[in-house]
Amino acid sequence: MFKQVLRLIAIFTALVACSVPAVSGYDSAARAAYMVDLTTGTVLLEKDADAPLPPASMSKLMTLNMLFEALQDGRVTLETQFSVSSRAKAMGGSTMFLNETDRPTVAELIQGIIVLSGNDACVAVAEGLAGSESAFARLMNDRAKALGMNNSTFANASGWPDPNQRMSMRDLGILASRLITEFPEYYGYFGQKEFPFDNRAPDNRHNRNPLLKLGIGADGLKTGHTSEAGYGLVGSAVQGKRRVVFVITGLNSEKERAEEAERMVNWAFRQFVQKTVIRQGIEVARASIWMGDQPEIGLVSANDVSLLLPALERDALSGEVIYRTPIEAPVTKGQVVADLIVTLKELPDTHIPLVSDRDVARGGFLPRLQTAFDVLSRRFGGGTQGVN
Repeated sequence: MFKQVLRLIAIFTALVACSVPAVSGYDSAARAAYMVDLTTGTVLLEKDADAPLPPASMSKLMTLNMLFEALQDGRVTLETQFSVSSRAKAMGGSTMFLNETDRPTVAELIQGIIVLSGNDACVAVAEGLAGSESAFARLMNDRAKALGMNNSTFANASGWPDPNQRMSMRDLGILASRLITEFPEYYGYFGQKEFPFDNRAPDNRHNRNPLLKLGIGADGLKTGHTSEAGYGLVGSAVQGKRRVVFVITGLNSEKERAEEAERMVNWAFRQFVQKTVIRQGIEVARASIWMGDQPEIGLVSANDVSLLLPALERDALSGEVIYRTPIEAPVTKGQVVADLIVTLKELPDTHIPLVSDRDVARGGFLPRLQTAFDVLSRRFGGGTQGVN
C-alpha cells in the first residue's frame, strides 16, 4: 500500500485553485488574542493564544461554568439560597454589596457575577458549592483539565490577582464556547445590561461589556481588568447564521478595549462568508478498487459541507483527496475511504472525510486475475492486457 494524492479540480461544478489575493492578516492591538467562528469551528485569529496570562475577572466564567454544571446536575436550582460569609462580604474590588444576613438565590448570584462582576458573589458560590474557596479552586483546576483547558490554573473563584491564577486566551475561548453551546438556558444572562440588586448601589448596576449597546449582535460574555492584566474581554456576537467568540487582553484602557473588540467583530463578519462547498452525495473524485467486482468507486461526502471563506476568495479553493491505494474490496456504501483537505490562505486546512458511493463485493477469479495483471503492468511499465 502507498499513499496517493489527487489534485481536486471539481467540487461544485469547478473548485479551481487560482491566484486571488488573500485576506490580509488581522493585526490586533491586544497583548494576546483568540477568535473562532463558532458556527464552523474555524479559528480566525491567534496571537499568543496559548500563553498563560493573568485573566482578571474573565476567569469568573469558570466559576459560572461550575455553577451551571451544578444546576444541570440538579444539585442546586435557580431558587436555591446561599449564605454569605464574612470573608465574602470583605472582598474588595467589584462587588454585589452582600452582607452576612443576606441569602441570595442562585439566580441573583449569577446576575451578580455577570452584570456586576461581584467578587463577593464568586466567594459565596465557591463556599456554597465546595465549602471553601480553596477547595473550589481545586475543583476548578480538575474540571479545566477535563475540558482540555491545558494552560489554565486557578487559585480563587473571582480572578483576584494571584501568581497561580492564569488562563490562556484559547482556554477562555474554549470556556466561552462551552457556556454558549452547553447551557443555552442560562446564556441569556450574559446579555443582561443591568441588575439593580436590592437597589443597594444605583450607580453600580450596569454591565461593563461595551459591546452590548452597539447593535452589532453582541450578547456576552465578560470583561476583566487588573493593573497586572490590563483591560480584557471575552466576547461573542451573532449576525445572520454565524456566531463568533473572541478573547482579548492587555489593552491599556476601557476605551481601547471597546474599540478593539468592536473592530474585531466587524472584521470577522465583513471579511469572511460561510458557503456550502460540497453537496451530500455529489462525486468529488474516483478511486480504483483492488480485487473487486467493480473497478472504481465514487468518493462523496456523507453530508453537505459548509466552510468559512475569505470574502475575496469565496469562489477560489484548492484541495487534495488523499487515500491509501489501492483500496481493497469489499467496500460498503458510506464507508470512509479518503480524506479531502481543503486549503485556503490565512485559514487552517479543513479535513473532510469522503465515503464510498456504492457497495463493492470481492470479485471472482477473473476480476482478481485482471487486477493482478493491471498492477504488474503498471509496475513494469507495460500495457494493460485483458483476461478472457
